[in-house]
Amino acid sequence: MVKSTGFKKIKTAVFISGTGSNLKSLIKFSKLKKSPISIKLIISDNLYAKGLNFGNIFKIKKKIFNFNDRRSAEKRIISQLKKNEIKLICLAGFMKILSRYFIENFNGKILNIHPSLLPKYKGLNTHKRAILKKEKFSGCTVHFVTSKLDSGKIIIQKKVKINKNETEKSLAKKILIEEHKLYPKAIMNIFSIP
Repeated sequence: MVKSTGFKKIKTAVFISGTGSNLKSLIKFSKLKKSPISIKLIISDNLYAKGLNFGNIFKIKKKIFNFNDRRSAEKRIISQLKKNEIKLICLAGFMKILSRYFIENFNGKILNIHPSLLPKYKGLNTHKRAILKKEKFSGCTVHFVTSKLDSGKIIIQKKVKINKNETEKSLAKKILIEEHKLYPKAIMNIFSIP
């Protein structure tokens, strides 16, 4: 459990690899008075991630790391996180798997949003797999990150109905809308803010 520090906002880093739509919704959320977080750092493994633009728009420091040598990248990231006094990490479409070494350095302080109702459909291609299995529902999950992929304690989930003629694209779109609402809700939950 992450403890809130009175009224001081918790310095947070968001890790992205792509468009950064969850990053954008987290930034908007962080600007609210009731929000317990303040986003101080954006980290990406992708130089061309569109989401990095939000760093420019909202004047948030951003750093890009090459993961060809994961160990070295992670060490450099940890040093950046410590330098910026980061106390919470939000993974938002970050496509690299973090090592046990990294996770243990930030134990219990890393969150992830995943586009399925975990424990179903861990990993990639969640929408395709849910449709192929003729599921009636899919959704999204915010959970704590552990060294086992998509297996940490679930904080909150949101169900989304899968229609008869649903495509991967239409399902992804519906779930993404819910993700934008669910991530802030999960953060409010872990800091026990009504």
